[in-house]
Amino acid sequence: MSAPQRVHTADGLRLAVYSHGTPTAPTVLCVHGYPDNSAVWDHVLPHLRENYHVVTYDVRGAGRSPAPKDRSGYRLDRLADDLARVAAAVSPHQPVHLLAHDWGAIQAWHAITDDTHAPHFASLTSISGPCLDHAAHWMRSGALRGARQAVRSSYIGFFQTPMLPELSWLSGAGGLVLAGLDRITEPRRHRRRTHRELRDHLNGLNLYRENMGQRMARPGQRHTDHPVQVLAPTREIFMTEGTQASAAHWAPNFRFHRVDGAHWLPRSRPDVVARRVDELIREVTTATPTTASSPARSPRRTAGPFAGQLAVVTGAGSGIGRATAFELAERGARVVAVDRDREAALRTAELATLLGPSAGACQVDVADGQAMEQLANQVRDEYGTPDIVINNAGIGVAGAFLDTTTTDWQRVLDVNLWGVIHGCRAFAPLLVAGGGGRIVNTASAAAFLPSRAYPAYATTKAAVLMLSRCLRAELADHGVRVTAVCPGLINTGIIANTHFTAAHGDRSTAVRERLTRLYQRRGYSPERAARRIVNAIDRGPELLPVTGEAHAGLLLSRLAPGVLRAGARLSPPVS
Repeated sequence: MSAPQRVHTADGLRLAVYSHGTPTAPTVLCVHGYPDNSAVWDHVLPHLRENYHVVTYDVRGAGRSPAPKDRSGYRLDRLADDLARVAAAVSPHQPVHLLAHDWGAIQAWHAITDDTHAPHFASLTSISGPCLDHAAHWMRSGALRGARQAVRSSYIGFFQTPMLPELSWLSGAGGLVLAGLDRITEPRRHRRRTHRELRDHLNGLNLYRENMGQRMARPGQRHTDHPVQVLAPTREIFMTEGTQASAAHWAPNFRFHRVDGAHWLPRSRPDVVARRVDELIREVTTATPTTASSPARSPRRTAGPFAGQLAVVTGAGSGIGRATAFELAERGARVVAVDRDREAALRTAELATLLGPSAGACQVDVADGQAMEQLANQVRDEYGTPDIVINNAGIGVAGAFLDTTTTDWQRVLDVNLWGVIHGCRAFAPLLVAGGGGRIVNTASAAAFLPSRAYPAYATTKAAVLMLSRCLRAELADHGVRVTAVCPGLINTGIIANTHFTAAHGDRSTAVRERLTRLYQRRGYSPERAARRIVNAIDRGPELLPVTGEAHAGLLLSRLAPGVLRAGARLSPPVS
């Protein structure tokens, strides 16, 4: 390792600072946590230094930086001041983009929410480390959520005890626990800790002893208007998702991204970390529409796991697609509304912008595989890596099998099945490269309810259900959860656009009106369905029936399929 640059702190310490890449490029300042040092970023550096000036440093008491003389030197105010001084030294004329992990993220939050230091920073990417004040407010807001986080943070109580933590490190017991966590969360070869690392482990205990009690007992009101993104590992053992997502209450320009991995993402998923940092910096520096926020946003609704997430919704021009786009926007997601009707897509995006962050619109026919590939590339280039993809576009066709032409079958297959296939093929690789996400495919209760009335439609929806189940198994190891949504009778207006086979002749208008009245009497709105769908996206179930008849049909298909087959034989065709 080359000799570091030295940056002086307010209390006379000389911090070890390391520069990489092109000094004239935008600066990414990386802040490590406990019990690490600046080497935790070694695997991220190759992915960033070609396009950025990447700076790492050893925080006070870690690596090649000296420790303060007394414990008070580890207070957050001191750490935040150190961070601002390093930023000013390595980029005196332009604010830096922060990339921080664990305790590094805690001090980065503290610095960026301080009016004195905030001008030194352009953005923050935070991994596995909240603002302590935000976390304290979150834990106080509900007994259950507080208890869950308290369980995850139980080790902090141990660190507060006198001498026992020091004895655990000196005896080697702490090292064995850390090695065990390494093997559980980020497998790597166990090695003996060096004398310097042991010193770092002992020094770093003061971070907990000087800051946790004060911040958790008397949390402050800390806000920032800077662009912030949180990368939340899906297998994080020290923090709940809610604790990490709660920062949206305090940072209106906020993004929350799940990443498949565990606590030490900079070691295990450096490519994903670098990709997300690069996307945020490009968004900030180019001032794309995705940076804007609507003044109509409600902190109560938008502060959560959907805050700042990027969602692509096909068939968003009407019905369930439009309602889902609105529900996601109201919860803080950035929405790209896709529909073959350009004006309908634009209208959805316009209305979604009134509810949440700015939205985009694209005109695409999902039956066109090449167009869907181009859409995925456009979304990636203009908005970034999606977190959620909802393949919702679909059409209806009604008529007995013997009355359904090859053309009828081809069109419904192209949209209902191939449209979902194209959507998954185009976007799944982006989600995998981005560290995970959610794919939601709209099937139907018709997928498990045989009928003489709509065999072509039911066949496509059954195929979507099985495709979703297969993809769920295949993509699970990449952090992508695939859900098949199976609505029943939803009053979306789908009947008005359903194609009736030629056998219906002059009766098609009367049949259409009769079915429309049936859906209207059922009275299950697209908005109600959208709430169910968006609630489920967060959990990522394999299958989501929507409406009572969908639940009942699914239960019968599993327990008494013969009853459904008998019902299909006895039921009349659409007439």
